[in-house]
Parts: sequence; structure tokens; C-alpha cells
Amino acid sequence: MTQINEKTVFERIEQPKLAWAEEWLKETKKLYINGEWVNSFNDEIIESINPAKGQVLGTFQSAAKEDVDKAVDAAREAFDHGAWSKISRKERAKIMRKISALIDEHRAELATIETLDNGKLYTESYHDTVGESVDIFEYYAGWTDKYYGENNPVEGDFLSITTRDPIGVCGQIVPFNFPLDMAAWKLAPALAMGNTVVLKPSEKTSFSVIRLFEIIDEADILPKGVINLILGGGEAGRNIATHMGVDKVAFTGSTEIGRQLVHNSADSNLKPVSLELGGKSPNILFNDAQDLDFAIERSFYGLFTHKGEKCSAPTRLFAHVDVYDKVVEDIAALANSYIVGDPFDPKTNQGAQVSKAHMERILDYIESGKNQGARLVAGGERDITGENANGYFIRPTIFAEVDNKMKIAQEEIFGPVLCIIPFETEEEVIKMANDTIYGLGAGLWTNDVSRAHRVANKLQAGMVFVNKYGCYDFASPFGGWKQSGWGKEYAIHSLQSYTKQKAIWFAY
Repeated sequence: MTQINEKTVFERIEQPKLAWAEEWLKETKKLYINGEWVNSFNDEIIESINPAKGQVLGTFQSAAKEDVDKAVDAAREAFDHGAWSKISRKERAKIMRKISALIDEHRAELATIETLDNGKLYTESYHDTVGESVDIFEYYAGWTDKYYGENNPVEGDFLSITTRDPIGVCGQIVPFNFPLDMAAWKLAPALAMGNTVVLKPSEKTSFSVIRLFEIIDEADILPKGVINLILGGGEAGRNIATHMGVDKVAFTGSTEIGRQLVHNSADSNLKPVSLELGGKSPNILFNDAQDLDFAIERSFYGLFTHKGEKCSAPTRLFAHVDVYDKVVEDIAALANSYIVGDPFDPKTNQGAQVSKAHMERILDYIESGKNQGARLVAGGERDITGENANGYFIRPTIFAEVDNKMKIAQEEIFGPVLCIIPFETEEEVIKMANDTIYGLGAGLWTNDVSRAHRVANKLQAGMVFVNKYGCYDFASPFGGWKQSGWGKEYAIHSLQSYTKQKAIWFAY
């Protein structure tokens, strides 16, 4: 996800659409199946909470198994027999560019809903989440006619070619931290390759995705059944993952749920599963970093933007003993200077955690750090000052003298908590950095080119950032090793999971 320094000045930002959102949220939202907004088969209604206020924000219907069946049937019909299967690649690209333009046109609406529902800053929603959603549809529109098969150099009097065909009906399950963004990450490559989709956002943050489907529906640019929206919790996700009519599942979320989805696939039709899961990313600050102040600042913002609810965040900062005291002091000062509160206030640096349960989970980890002997140097508590009293706010929390074996250094907290760990030698820090079940991101700061290459090659992570943590671009793959997931998002690499290969032989 795009990292934004809080000092960056943006030329363009619209005011939030709070009055519009209040009116829009009054109506209980329905499911979107086969081009229509429909009621669920059951009577279950889910309340979504505004985490900055601790109050009900709005409601939506929860899907039953019968709803998933209907959505999958609609997607199957659209894929096998509908207009989508016959549309040209050029026309597909035009539609995707239109979606990009529509998201941009409704940017303030989407950002307002995302902030109300998730608790992140409005500026983060506007520039990061919605902005990236605009860009990713534009990017993958360019891939519609550029990903194709090969001519295989086989022996004998044969011609062998490989084709790349759309995989079919894609079940997509989206997390709470970047709901609109993650939906776009999955929808765009799936549609670019000619697939159809059944998508389910997190029950904690569904509204921005609902609004996206409304915008697309109102524009009447996709044939019926191409995209379908299922709302609900874990049971709805399981119904998608186990469905015999779903050809592929894409999931972003916790490693625990990822494991369950793999079992769901095995217990059904062995559908391929792509997983973007958790992380506990190391960030190594050597004593020869060229610009130590920049490294410290970037390491701080790399974690604490989006209130630390980021899988790739650099949550373990390894600082060389020569600079350790300065790192701890400066990081603590940044944390203590942070304003936590109303995510629509331009002066605010950090919004609310996504839910009460998630806030309590983070606070439990903080208590664990205290109990296991880490030194708390900033934060460590819920922020209930002033208007924050009913919201789910946590002060930016910094632990020093952390042992890499502690619970807070090994488990994904997914919140505003940073562990600072001292080291002396390169060999020692590489060993500690790799001592984790995760392998999503890693960073290092050094002015020694040889060391940069050497350490980057030894770090067990799918992405390694040298001298600037958090560099992301659609042209570079996003994804991890070990228990951080299977497959890649972004670039040409994500298209592999949305296609299937076929080898065709011709005898002369």
C-alpha cells in the first residue's frame, strides 16, 4: 500500500461527504447478485460500528448459503454463456478504465465511508485507499491483451503451443484494514483476464465495497452476473471457499483463516487458493545508515500510518547498539507527539482501531510485553481523552529492550505497537530477523553496498526494502514467503492465479 508521510502536502483533496454518508447509511444494505440488489434468504442483520464513536454506523444483510449458491450460479452463467465471455479484450479494457474513472469521480464519498467504517484518517482513505483503487483498475486495463501463451520448442514434427485461459468463477474474500483497496486488488486482475467474481468484504468494514458495487451498477457497464457481492461473516466466507462451483479463491487476512481456507479447498473441489496473510516484518538499522534521522522517521511512519493495521508493517526494528539509544529516544518522541483522535480532523495523526474486540486484542499484547520484561517507552494504553472516550483509540506504543523470543516480537499484533531490539553483528541480526514464522516484508538501512546486497539476499521475505521501507508499485510483485501466504498480488505475477494453462499439440 502507498505510504504517505504526514508532512506531504497534497494539492487536491475534497472535503468529506459526511451529510451524504449519514443519509446513505440510513438504509439497510442488500446483497448484489446477478445485477440486482436482493434480500438475503435469512433475516440476519449485521450492525457495523463506527470505531471512532463506538456507535452503530449502519446495517446490512448477512448472506445465507442459498445466497452464495445464487451468486455462484450467476457468475457461472455469465462466464460460460453470458456476454462477458464473448466481449473483446479491447472492450474489457475500456470497461476497466471506466471503473477507474468512476472511483475517482466518487473519491470523496468512498473515502468518507471508508473512514467512518474503518477508523483510519480521511487523508489516508482519500489518498491511499481510494487513490490506489483508481490506479489499479487503470493499470490492469493495460494487461487485458498482453498476457498470453507461448510457442513451446518441442522435439519432433510437432507444433506445441500453450494458452492462457481465464480460470472461471473467482471467490474473493477481503480484509477489514483496506476494504476498498483490497477489493480493487482482486477485482481488477480477475476481470482483466475475463473471469467472473463472487466477492465478500469483511463484516467489520463492508460499506465502501457496497458503495463501489452501487457505482458500477448505476453506470450499467458490466453484464449481469460478472460481479456479485456477498455480505456476512466467517460462515459466508466458508460457503464461498467450499462451493463446488467456485474455481479459485483469493484471500487476504490472517494466517489462521488462510489455513482454514486451504482445508476448505481440499474438502471441496481442490480449487486453487491464493493467500496474502500475516507478517512480522524485520527492519534493520545498521550504524552506517547514511541518513539516520530519515531512517528513524521512515521506520516510524512505516508502521504507524493506518494505525498499524497493515500486514507488511515493519513491526520489529533492529537497531545497532551504536545508535540504539538515539533510535529509542527519537522514536519515542515521535510517538509521544502523535495526536490520536477524530479521523476527519486534519490535525489528527492516528485514527481508531477497527473494532472494540481488535482494540482489546492489541491491549492484551501490550500487557504481555510489560509482563515479559520489555521496557515501555511510549504509549501502552487506550486513549480516552476528550472526545475519544467512547472510541477505540490506542496511543502509539513503543517497547525497547525487547527479546526477539517475546510474544510481542513473534506474533502479529496488527496495531500501533513497535518492538525495538538491539543487535551487535550482521550475522546475529540476520538470524533474529529470520526467526519468525512469517516472511512478508523486510527492510535494512546501510551505506555499504556490499552489505546491502549480502543482507538482502539472506533475509527470508518476499519483499526487501533497502534504505526506504515500504516501496510499492503495481509493476512489482507484492507477497510473502513462509506463513505469509501463497502467490503474489500486483504486476504480471497476480495474473497467473487468475488463468489456467493448456498445452495444445499439432502433428505435421
